[in-house]
Amino acid sequence: MIDELIEQIAARFGALESELSDPEVIGDRARFTAASRAYSELEPAARLAGEYRRAADDAAGARELLAEDGDDSELREMLEASRGQMEALEEEIRLAMVERDPNDEKNVIVEIRSGAGGEEAGLWARDLFRMLTRYAERRRFTTEPLSVGDGTYTFAIKGDGAYSVFKFEGGTHRVQRVPETESQGRVHTSTATVAVLPEAEDVEVDVDENDLQIDVYRSSGPGGQSVNTTDSAVRITHKPTGIVVSMQDEKSQLQNRERAMRVLRARLYERALAEQQAELAASRQAQVGTGERAEKIRTYNYGEKRVKDHRINLLVHNLDAILIGELDELTAALQDDEKRRRLEERASA
Repeated sequence: MIDELIEQIAARFGALESELSDPEVIGDRARFTAASRAYSELEPAARLAGEYRRAADDAAGARELLAEDGDDSELREMLEASRGQMEALEEEIRLAMVERDPNDEKNVIVEIRSGAGGEEAGLWARDLFRMLTRYAERRRFTTEPLSVGDGTYTFAIKGDGAYSVFKFEGGTHRVQRVPETESQGRVHTSTATVAVLPEAEDVEVDVDENDLQIDVYRSSGPGGQSVNTTDSAVRITHKPTGIVVSMQDEKSQLQNRERAMRVLRARLYERALAEQQAELAASRQAQVGTGERAEKIRTYNYGEKRVKDHRINLLVHNLDAILIGELDELTAALQDDEKRRRLEERASA
């Protein structure tokens, strides 16, 4: 089975290399983009397949020499090492070939809201906003604030593979620390919720204008006189689902409406995914929970400078680095866990 899989990987990778050097494909932007993406996705598996073939050749060579020359400790050791490498590579190759989440390449809309903990929860939401935007910058994604204020932060993250990276941040983030406002040095526990929504295109979500109630009103937030004296803020209610999105950060009513529609489409798209694929548990409420302290995907402990991801029971002691956006270790571990779960599900199907 593994030999057949390796042959398929090699054949497909070779075909993609030929496509990318074909003048007709190079001249067709859509085909070239699709082939480039497929090549990038298959490249890790192709590299592992090459390593497997080399290990298999080493093992075959050692067996031949043992058959010709009789037992030899060095040859026997080489054979065992090659076999061990082949076993390890086989699992890695199967993991690399696990079908990806179809939303992985999408841009995302992230919504952060303060949870339990009063004023401290609002400060924690601000810290999470800073952490995730810095992580996006480190990964060379583009961030676009949509609505910021009062302990809530809504922003877009744009770039190929954004959802594959940030989907693991969805849930309740719990912090244990001494608040800035605490004079007696007592540790408080607070939370903030994060929802990560794959951004939907117009063609993916059909929004009937007749299903929308659109209200405009005067902005009550910062922004200057021109904002506060005109009806530029927009609130859109999707009547069939009851979803409400409000935007007021822009001076233009048109801009606020456009931003609100982007968030609405993302929420509706995620809702449809949850209904169609219950095993993903992708509904917004399931993802963020209620924000209670007992509900958490991750705990950040300031006193011990540690972070624990409860989904994979991973404990790291680099809190300061994580808070400035160095989340790669956590993301990689969560991606590996997702691949293994998908592989197990496929094997048991």
